[in-house]
Amino acid sequence: MTAAAVGLSHSPLIGRNDPAPEVLAAVEDAVDTARTFVRAFDPDLVVLYAPDHYNGFFYREMPPFCLGTDANAVGDFGSSAGPLPVDADAARALARGVLDRGVDLTVSARMTVDHGFVQPLEVLFGGIDEIPVVPVFVNGVATPLGPVGRVRALGAALGEAAAALDRRVLFLGSGGLSHDPPVPVLEGAPPRVADALIDGRPPTPEQRARSEQRVLEAGRDYAAGSTTMTPINPAWDNLVLDTFKSGRLTDVDRWTVDWMGAEGGGSAHEVRTWIAAFASLAATGPYRMTSCFYAPIPEWIAGFAVATAEQEPTS
Repeated sequence: MTAAAVGLSHSPLIGRNDPAPEVLAAVEDAVDTARTFVRAFDPDLVVLYAPDHYNGFFYREMPPFCLGTDANAVGDFGSSAGPLPVDADAARALARGVLDRGVDLTVSARMTVDHGFVQPLEVLFGGIDEIPVVPVFVNGVATPLGPVGRVRALGAALGEAAAALDRRVLFLGSGGLSHDPPVPVLEGAPPRVADALIDGRPPTPEQRARSEQRVLEAGRDYAAGSTTMTPINPAWDNLVLDTFKSGRLTDVDRWTVDWMGAEGGGSAHEVRTWIAAFASLAATGPYRMTSCFYAPIPEWIAGFAVATAEQEPTS
């Protein structure tokens, strides 16, 4: 088996509330580096770890992790809608492999995904139907959140299971780093919002448009400094990136839910997708990070990062 990993931040505000041209150019250069890396690696399967933003997973039952044997994108924030080309045979084999290794894993035969899954496929491959994929939801928003060490265990188990496929597998983590967007919370929510978070009723086009407009306005307020949201934390973001670069992934077992939220904001737990992706790569052997870009981008309400990593060559 040959493996590689990419970590890529996402934001629904990309293309809608962009930073200064020089920042945007730096991001595009970093993304181009990742695209070149992916083309050179030439994967035949992508294991995509991503969160959800109450478009596919709700409090009626909220798993910490879920692997999809089929998936359909809702098309929020202008992202692509429609089916993902899920490799169902590989997905079932990986699910069995993870469960055999003692990690509890929910399986969905009809997963619904949003821009968190779609953006990295669009950015790196040019669309959602360009390469076989196994989608893995990692909860990074809905409380209560489980121990961070369990995410590392998931990634390691899935990486070990993937080794048995004898394929060129790219482990792709979507999300993070520090950010605190206006995501609704169940505790204290008014009845209408609570019902939506629990039952997952699809919004009308008008409701979706109003919701997306609120996020856009929040991004503009955040960039202008007129907000109560937690600030982007470059020090914490770089600590996270240094952890992946060093390969000391067991360090994350000491990261607590409260500490991550206090340091990185309410949605900093999207970093769990990166933890899973790098743990999967580490399970296949030593690795080295080949590129790493970071910039705090208030317009996107995100500490934005792109990183690539490959297996160390064997002698």
